Amino acid sequence: MTNTTERIEQMLADSPVFLFMKGNPQTPMCGFSSNTVKILKDLLGENFGHFNVLEDAEIREGIKAYGQWPTIPQLYVNKELIGGNDIITEMFNSGELHELLGIEQPDRTPPEMNISDEALGHIKEGMAEAGDHQLFLSIDDAFNTRFSLEQPKGFEIVSDLGELKVYMDIATAERAKGLSISWVDELQGSGLRIDNPNEPPAVKSLSVDELRGWMASETANPHIYDVRSEEKIAEGTVDTAVRLDKGAIEAIESMAKDTPLVFVCQVGQSSMAAAEFFRKKGFTNIHNLTGGFNAWIA
Repeated sequence: MTNTTERIEQMLADSPVFLFMKGNPQTPMCGFSSNTVKILKDLLGENFGHFNVLEDAEIREGIKAYGQWPTIPQLYVNKELIGGNDIITEMFNSGELHELLGIEQPDRTPPEMNISDEALGHIKEGMAEAGDHQLFLSIDDAFNTRFSLEQPKGFEIVSDLGELKVYMDIATAERAKGLSISWVDELQGSGLRIDNPNEPPAVKSLSVDELRGWMASETANPHIYDVRSEEKIAEGTVDTAVRLDKGAIEAIESMAKDTPLVFVCQVGQSSMAAAEFFRKKGFTNIHNLTGGFNAWIA
């Protein structure tokens, strides 16, 4: 038994559910790893082992030989190779992965959605030559919404909108509850408009005076994160702010989704990107300091 094999088997022994991936669960480095991580987090939270194969060439090549599986990610359950992203996605949507992990089967109730007559007419017109392809709706965890024409695989959830059937996977069905589809004619052009009541609210702009008043009040103070480099923060930062590093990201992800968060950078631009990152993860009480640290010390 080689040293690489011993290392792999020790990892599998330490965690009954283990993912060999590119990147880590906080920052996946490929779309396939990202999708598999999202599925595991939906089912298990943070309770699975993982290894970033990009950090170790021996493990990256060794795991391909160990499981005789040529691609990454690879998911193991109880030391048994389950497969890569495509297999895991199908098992998740069919409920097989829930059964394998001893988790209650997912709710397959089709979500109630609304569609305007005009939007329905345009969609039907676009599907006139679709053949045996059906209308699929996909909503990812950042609430990016996409329609496509695909052939059903048999495990989809189907919402019946009168003359239109909309196919979707389990995760989309949960995010699509109460969705409204309409048609708009604007200067920029015409097209479908999607209103999703489940999407987290927009990032709020926060002035320096508002933040100082908030911090001086008796209400729960926000968690403040500075996205700048250590060198910049050493020169000064907002009172009580901590640097947004890997540890801070992990701490935020363990917080309740309504925890008040404020993000700060030098002028308020980089911090907005960080705020959007967490908004798309489902956090609902996010603020960006207008003008950044420059405004704080002005």
